[in-house]
Parts: sequence; C-alpha cells; structure tokens
Amino acid sequence: MSEVVRRSDTFATLVGRQPDNELFRFSFAQALVAEHRYLDAVEHYKFCVQKKPEWMMPRILLGKLFLELGRYPEARLQLQEALHLAVDQQHEDPERELRALLSDLK
Repeated sequence: MSEVVRRSDTFATLVGRQPDNELFRFSFAQALVAEHRYLDAVEHYKFCVQKKPEWMMPRILLGKLFLELGRYPEARLQLQEALHLAVDQQHEDPERELRALLSDLK
C-alpha cells in the first residue's frame, strides 16, 4: 500500500533544501492554505513579499489570508499595496477585485 504524500510535504522538502527560493515558498504557502493551515502559510507569503516587493500575487493572497484570519488592518495594508501594484502593472482584473475587497473593508 502506498503512502499518500501531501503537496505541502513536497514543498516543505524543497523549501528545506532551498529556503531562499521564493517560488518554492509561494507554492508551499498555497499548499498550506489548501490544507487550511493558514497560520503556517503566513510566514511563507511574507517571505515572498519581502523578497520581491513588486510581486503582486503573494500580496493579494496574503491579504485574503489575513481577511480569513480576521486580521483586518494587516489585510487592508497588503491589499492596498497589491492595488498599487495592480494599477502600476496594468492588471485590470486584479485591480477590480482588490477595489471590491477594500470597499468591503471600510
């Protein structure tokens, strides 16, 4: 009988081998969120945001994660930063989504 390997276990191994790899961290965070391990995912999204401040997706997902956790001031900050990036990078769909999320936070 084969053992089921969780996606987070696969990325945990990769992050362990290359802890500075933001793509592994991003994928690890996504896998953790899929497993409802929200608090564990926060540090990995934060790593991505700090390493690549111009990368919009980790900010969006971190903001949504903070919303899920009820951490509204932190959510607002990440979503506002993501909105600035969406506008600067001309990503219209994320811009609309972010504006809607932020209007719900007011």
